[in-house]
Amino acid sequence: MKTVGKQIKERRKNLHITQRQLAELSGVGINTLTKIERDEGNPRLMILNRILDTLGLVLTTSVKSIDES
Repeated sequence: MKTVGKQIKERRKNLHITQRQLAELSGVGINTLTKIERDEGNPRLMILNRILDTLGLVLTTSVKSIDES
């Protein structure tokens, strides 16, 4: 399973957008975005949603089964 950071990076590259451009478009600091893409950051949900919205992505949740740990 890909991490959120990896999915953001992949989508950004598919859209041919630089990190700097995405940071400006989403109103997020470049350092914050870089950390998120490297899975080093722990962004607030509001920040994450701004990035995802800019890229045309949505965050979904689901209830995991008891078998999954």
